Amino acid sequence: MDLSELPVDYYWSLDLAAAFDMSEMPTAQLDCGQVSDDVAEIGSLVRRAPEDVIALWHDLDHLAGVLRLLAHLDLPR
Repeated sequence: MDLSELPVDYYWSLDLAAAFDMSEMPTAQLDCGQVSDDVAEIGSLVRRAPEDVIALWHDLDHLAGVLRLLAHLDLPR
């Protein structure tokens, strides 16, 4: 994926715990994600040694960022 040709890099991200807590409006948990960071982290994941510790929640969060980018790029213009 050539990141230099993408129309976006940064995106809004909601804290994972807040995303599933329907008791409050999650205004304070809004954060910023970065597609280029997500892609780099996924690349690091596939190069890790089998004995390395994997934080599934962290790695899947980066994958979700890439999947949301693909969904965004597929939106009708």
